[in-house]
Amino acid sequence: MEVISENRCFGGTQGVYKHASSATNTDMTFALFFPAEAQDGPVPVLWFLSGLTCTHENAMTKAGAQLWAAEQGIAICFPDTSPRGEDVPNDEAYDLGQGAGFYIDATEVPWSEHFKMWTYIAEELPALLGETFPLDMERQSISGHSMGGHGALTLAMALPGRFRSVSAFAPICNPTASDWGRKQFTAYWGDEANWGPHDATLLMKGGGFDGPMLVDTGTDDQFWDLLGTESFAEAMTAAKQDGQIRLQKGYDHSYFFISTFIEDHINFHAEALWR
Repeated sequence: MEVISENRCFGGTQGVYKHASSATNTDMTFALFFPAEAQDGPVPVLWFLSGLTCTHENAMTKAGAQLWAAEQGIAICFPDTSPRGEDVPNDEAYDLGQGAGFYIDATEVPWSEHFKMWTYIAEELPALLGETFPLDMERQSISGHSMGGHGALTLAMALPGRFRSVSAFAPICNPTASDWGRKQFTAYWGDEANWGPHDATLLMKGGGFDGPMLVDTGTDDQFWDLLGTESFAEAMTAAKQDGQIRLQKGYDHSYFFISTFIEDHINFHAEALWR
């Protein structure tokens, strides 16, 4: 593993690292923030999955999460959103290909050789973190934004017992009924009959999450019609899910929205992680 950078940050360290991934058959880059407590032993870890077009860097530099993570003594991992490189297939559209992995494992050519983001996030990267860094992998929580919110919700519900809490900012909640989902699932998986259970609304109807959940979405989100918030709210209510969906008046889809409410989300996860 290569150290790209390590910087002092709120008493801890903000690092960026690169490693060869067997899941994606590419080099992958991720960022990891350690609070000062990591010097004395393993600390809990919060995953933050980013959205379309983003890399590890967007949330690392724009969300303002490190201050609140340092106060709570937890680490944050910011993975990339897809494999990258000259030999990795791409598309002219911003919502397909590099930067748009959708946290699933593709089965269709040309995507299937590299686009294995489910395996990377669910298996390979957690194993690497647990072997390399002072992290308590028995204490994990997960969050994300937009496409990353989709990833956070689906990973949390599909991997029972893995995460102690889940939250999301403006998540894509019902991708099988949205152009942000049907387009990508068709490209990555082919015929709809081959699609896996990677829809948060369907997973909620199938049993939900075995822990607390927090979802924030802005009422002025310019992508509201693509998110499926209403469908997810109905499924969450029917399942009597432990959690909240909060509609934040006047906020849009941007990192200004995320940075406004990131303190709430960090504190929400810290309560579950330190319980």
